[in-house]
Amino acid sequence: MPVYENPEGEQLVEILQRPSYDFSKIEKVVEPILEKVKRGGDKALRKLALEYDHVELEDLWISEEEFASAADEVPATLKEAIQIAYQNVKKFHEAQRQQQLVMEVMPGVVCSRRSVPIQKVGLYVPGGSAPLFSTVLMLAIPAKIAGCEEVIISSPTNRLGKINPVVLYTAQLVGVSKVLKLGGAQAIAAMGYGTASVPKVDKIFGPGNQYVTVAKQMLAKQDVAIDMPAGPSEVMVVVDKNSDAVYAASDLLAQAEHGPDSQVILVSTSLKKAEEINNEVVRQLAGLSRKKIAEKALSKSAIIVVEGKKEALKIVNDYGPEHLIISIEKAEKMAEKVVNAGSVFVGEYTPESAGDYASGTNHTLPTNGWARSFSGVSLDSFVKNITYQRITKEGLLLLGPTIERMAEAELLDAHKNAVTVRLNKLREDGITGKPDKGSPEGGESLLFGKR
Repeated sequence: MPVYENPEGEQLVEILQRPSYDFSKIEKVVEPILEKVKRGGDKALRKLALEYDHVELEDLWISEEEFASAADEVPATLKEAIQIAYQNVKKFHEAQRQQQLVMEVMPGVVCSRRSVPIQKVGLYVPGGSAPLFSTVLMLAIPAKIAGCEEVIISSPTNRLGKINPVVLYTAQLVGVSKVLKLGGAQAIAAMGYGTASVPKVDKIFGPGNQYVTVAKQMLAKQDVAIDMPAGPSEVMVVVDKNSDAVYAASDLLAQAEHGPDSQVILVSTSLKKAEEINNEVVRQLAGLSRKKIAEKALSKSAIIVVEGKKEALKIVNDYGPEHLIISIEKAEKMAEKVVNAGSVFVGEYTPESAGDYASGTNHTLPTNGWARSFSGVSLDSFVKNITYQRITKEGLLLLGPTIERMAEAELLDAHKNAVTVRLNKLREDGITGKPDKGSPEGGESLLFGKR
């Protein structure tokens, strides 16, 4: 990896430039796929599976028999590992539930807010060179906790029309029984448009290759919501003179092996440590099974040496990494000052791999600088917050004149009149502006507390 000492201005911007695609070319490939599915439905999906995945699908959905046999193919030790990860992710996401908010903002005016689940969600689980069964945990667990009415998974098959058995076992574990045998842009189209056998979902989640990413973004323009904008995966590792070179190198390579377009950035306050880590990367790279993929990612990556932690923190917040590993003395102190990052891994014994699999946090995170404005997937991603208001007669007498004056100032006569006609009637009936004692039936209201 090239080493840059104290880069500034345009040079630093160029170093931190993320890998980019010509999306216009990808859109030209994706657009006809979307159109074929929109018009041809299930028949088109089967044709596309044959064309792109070279598999004939009699049934688009996984059967009960396929579910049952998949569980038998997963080693007991792996099942145990997945179950531990399941418990941690479930605990952390269950704790994210928010209490309903009920507030009397002024006498007789009560506002409330409650979370309701998104009804239908589609979860894309990549297959490809490395089936990401961990993504099932990260997406399906919060979906089930949120109470989504319908949860479907779509994942590509092999040439025999089989989905990786670990993906199916994990789906069973989290309680998802509907799994589509589809990958690529056609899977996104199926969930986004709906067909005779595939329900149209309200929101699509999950990572994928550039075609999946573009398909999600194209559908998000008018047909369905998506979790977040996405790009190639990335990590930034911050080290100082006392950091462990072996640990830091392993973290860089763990991200580099994701894909040839992944980006890894090392920020070091010590030139000597940076060179030591660079040498260690070369040593560890030689033993990786995905060496060629990691090499391509490293060719687009960099090591940046800065004078101190203040300069390192500035680079972190300017870059907004998907994953940030802070492996320095007093790492917590720097972590508290991070404002742009998808997920932060604090201290030398917190590798990114922990968040990818089993610590409990979600690994579906904003990439490509979107961490400046987007959060990673959480329980909040699967719910909507609806606000309510209830105003009593006395409350409207108190608040009404304020609304009338504001509506009049905006030249919205009908808005003003909707209040005025009510106020006139209340005054005719002799209603005063004293606090309301509540509705005649009394009791409790789900939305507004005591009445």
